Amino acid sequence: QFATRVVSCRAAELRPEGGGEPVRGFQVVLEDTILFPEGGGQPDDRGLIGSVPVLRVSRQGSEAVHFVPAPLEPGAEVLLSLDWERRFDHMQQHSGQHLITAIADQMFGFKTTSWELGRQRSVIELDTPSMTAEQREALERSVNEKIRARVPVTVRELPADAPELQTVRGRGLPDDHAGPVRVIDIEGIDSNLCCGTHVSNLSDLQVIKLLGTEKGKKNKTNLVFLAGNRVLKSIEQSHDTEKALTSLLKNGPGEHVEAVKRLQNSVKQLQKNNLNLLRDMAVLIARDFKSKPVQSQLFVLHRKEGDSEFMNIIANEIGTEETLLFLTVGDEKEAGLFLLAGPVEAVENLGPRVAELLEGKGAGKRGRFQGKATKMSRRGEVQALLQEFITHRSPEL
Repeated sequence: QFATRVVSCRAAELRPEGGGEPVRGFQVVLEDTILFPEGGGQPDDRGLIGSVPVLRVSRQGSEAVHFVPAPLEPGAEVLLSLDWERRFDHMQQHSGQHLITAIADQMFGFKTTSWELGRQRSVIELDTPSMTAEQREALERSVNEKIRARVPVTVRELPADAPELQTVRGRGLPDDHAGPVRVIDIEGIDSNLCCGTHVSNLSDLQVIKLLGTEKGKKNKTNLVFLAGNRVLKSIEQSHDTEKALTSLLKNGPGEHVEAVKRLQNSVKQLQKNNLNLLRDMAVLIARDFKSKPVQSQLFVLHRKEGDSEFMNIIANEIGTEETLLFLTVGDEKEAGLFLLAGPVEAVENLGPRVAELLEGKGAGKRGRFQGKATKMSRRGEVQALLQEFITHRSPEL
């Protein structure tokens, strides 16, 4: 916690990170703050100003701007509270990135070109087209050895023109930077220009797990990692999943993969058998209709299970020169598929109207109009429309 004073408060809008409508609120500037504004690859902190939640902290020049949902009185003294769990997680991931970056460079000459601290995992972009499994394993062993060695991490502030900055790793300063330069030192391992928050000793990282690599931008490799509590949470989630699979599959963890493969093969075979049965059923439905002494000019069928092929087989078998067919598949209370087939002129006239009634979209040619429907419950209205059309146009059909 930190006592400070409100300098300014003005109405503003915040666009949510996941997209959506902007949130109305206020941008607050304090005399000083303990909440880190997003920057340097690290997300911002969260916390409270009094009892008002801070939804975003951003840097505007030399100021940290706090976005809050309620106004605060300029000049008022306030107590600032930090979300420590979020802060410590970011400290672990950020210090972990510095350590991985330094050791990857020392061991293999792989330079870090960028990094991202994500909500679930973090990614370091390495300037190499590939990284072998052996290299990744060696890197993981080395960084965890440094953690067990309890290497100190310290912060220095130096003048921007200090000569020792020539030996400090970094990608340059922001154009609007003013004041001293901040350097993060991992004793005997790395010195780096950095504005972010860090642990004070590598032992606070607990452990680092390199999850693997992914293909990055041209000639780059993305190295995915977890540090500290995220490793423990990942193990807990994996263990819970393992227990659930053991219960469902009725075998031990070592047999889960083979059991799932067997299930997948069974499902594929069942799906194949189901498709064959649907095709046979479509043929039988069509033949039953054609076997009747007097055939109706309108054929309507709805079935919960089916697909476009099922409907088209029925249309092919019945023939659409003299009969108007309206076929639908899917849950009657939800979305589904529809097919209108029949004489070309009739289908061209009725197809768009059928799609409109079903609140769906479709397209057609050569006497067939098919598509997706969002309101299968309105099939009765479509049938009434088609029946009325036949009643008035029966000579043409």
